[in-house]
Amino acid sequence: MSKKDPRIKELFTPNIPEPRGHYSQAVQYNDTIYVSGHLPVNPFTGEFIKGDIQEQTRQVLENIETILNDSGSNKNKIIKTTAYISDMANWPKVNEVYNSFFGKYKPARAVVPTRELHYGVLIEIEAIAAI
Repeated sequence: MSKKDPRIKELFTPNIPEPRGHYSQAVQYNDTIYVSGHLPVNPFTGEFIKGDIQEQTRQVLENIETILNDSGSNKNKIIKTTAYISDMANWPKVNEVYNSFFGKYKPARAVVPTRELHYGVLIEIEAIAAI
């Protein structure tokens, strides 16, 4: 049995629902936080947001922000995000929400078009942040 590296810490916050699969909400390695891909889940009910792409994007970003805040970081320390979207026609609306969320700060970003996302949602986002 191998020992767990003491520099690696699994992060969980009770302020958003626990993952439905075998993964952590985020993992910290040294001074970096790797946030798992998150779907638009209402943090109070645990239900998926079935609204439009803007509402779903906003919820995902707010959930990521909650994880970071509860882990000693914040949205202005996000280094990079990767967004998976099921319809590239929605990209201008996603970008509008990003602009509103981040303001003048522009972290690195990748956008991956995909045919379909889990549970029929329109967007999934993962992030890497400094502490």
